Amino acid sequence: MASTRSSILQWSRGPLSSSSRPRLQCIYSAGSNLAGPAASFNQTKGPIQQQRTAVASANAAKYKRKEQSTAQKKKSKSPSFVYHDLRKIQQFALCDAMRYIRAFEVGSQRNPKYELHVRLKTLKNGPVVRNRLRLPHPVKTDVRVCVICPPGSKAEEDAKKAGAVLVGEDDVIDIIKGGKIEFDRCICHEDSLLKLNKSGIGRILGPRGMMPSTKTGTVVKDVVASIRDMTGGSEYRERMGVVRMAVGQLSFTPQELQRNIKAFMESLRKDMALISDKMSKELHEVVLSSTSAPGFSLNGEFKSADGIAPTEIA
Repeated sequence: MASTRSSILQWSRGPLSSSSRPRLQCIYSAGSNLAGPAASFNQTKGPIQQQRTAVASANAAKYKRKEQSTAQKKKSKSPSFVYHDLRKIQQFALCDAMRYIRAFEVGSQRNPKYELHVRLKTLKNGPVVRNRLRLPHPVKTDVRVCVICPPGSKAEEDAKKAGAVLVGEDDVIDIIKGGKIEFDRCICHEDSLLKLNKSGIGRILGPRGMMPSTKTGTVVKDVVASIRDMTGGSEYRERMGVVRMAVGQLSFTPQELQRNIKAFMESLRKDMALISDKMSKELHEVVLSSTSAPGFSLNGEFKSADGIAPTEIA
């Protein structure tokens, strides 16, 4: 018993007691078996004790601040897009914008087009504007059309005469399933709609926006008229609160471009009115650009007071 007390006293007065390192407390009887009942450990602190309360508290505080910051960012996320004040930016008349765009396109080897970008005041989540329009002065596009129709039918013959690059039914479906998509638009005759729905090619054409459907007007009875509208018409769709569409060739006169822009804006307003009961959409800004030129915000005027005459642009 005396030897046990002296052993405990020696441990408590040793250099470990004054050190910042964790203290080893071991209480045993001399000559006893450690595995036997005579062996005893301090159950409160254990044989080796390390306290990391401060470190754990610091980590907990760090993660807590991170969670609060993430929650605050999610909470402050606006449901609508950010809009700038049009009174603080320079805007141009149509003729002036055309003049600058043509200057940017000098020496271009491509066939540039005028593009109109219409920014809407709308929410991020909700129905979007989407339609097809045949402009008063069509924009030349190299659109390749695929027609799914019964083989040997009059629709197949008419589609080939109208300039469709791929016409048929089962063979066309097999080509699409093989991943060979060498067309830009796809329409389906009413008589082939049932086979189209059973084919399962929606998972291939759907992500590309080319799956025929009655909602988009690509399931038709008159194949020739549909091909004519596609090759001479233009599609537009709202993405991230902006509707974009090519509205003219660079060789268009200001009057021709003005008529195309007017027709596009009228069609866009009608589309917005159709979904007004679901969500409010308003026109915010109209920007004219081209393939290589920057965008010029339009002020709604055809010609400015100190600008050039429209005849100088033609």
